[in-house]
Amino acid sequence: MLYVVTGPPAAGKSSWIEARARATDIVIDLDRITLALTGPGAAQWSQHPVAMKVAHRARYAAIDEAFKHLDEVDVYLIHTMPSAKWLARYRRHGAEVVAVDPGKDIVMQRIRDMRAPGLQAVATRWYAQQAKQRGERTVTRQASRTW
Repeated sequence: MLYVVTGPPAAGKSSWIEARARATDIVIDLDRITLALTGPGAAQWSQHPVAMKVAHRARYAAIDEAFKHLDEVDVYLIHTMPSAKWLARYRRHGAEVVAVDPGKDIVMQRIRDMRAPGLQAVATRWYAQQAKQRGERTVTRQASRTW
């Protein structure tokens, strides 16, 4: 099964996956990939342009390979704001799309406390996109639990 986990930064997407995924499942998380590709002492949420470019390429390769193994393992994929094109691609693979959102106030406080300030703009865009899509929800299940 393919689970595409969406939500703003600091919403708890990784925690949602940790509560469900088994050690034998595949987890594709850009934050984890970036951390794995940066040097010792790099910030957990590094925004270095070269590191991010390499991490995105690695993520795309991981997605392509994981799609080949959906009959063998569950795949958990974090994609903060998938475009309609990406959502269609995920749905062709039978994805369950899950939005993790503890609420804008909680997300913004978590970003202030634990993340790079630039992620506030990403969270603002995520909430604006959600408001725009009300009535034509692209999410199959809303996670309401705060992690």
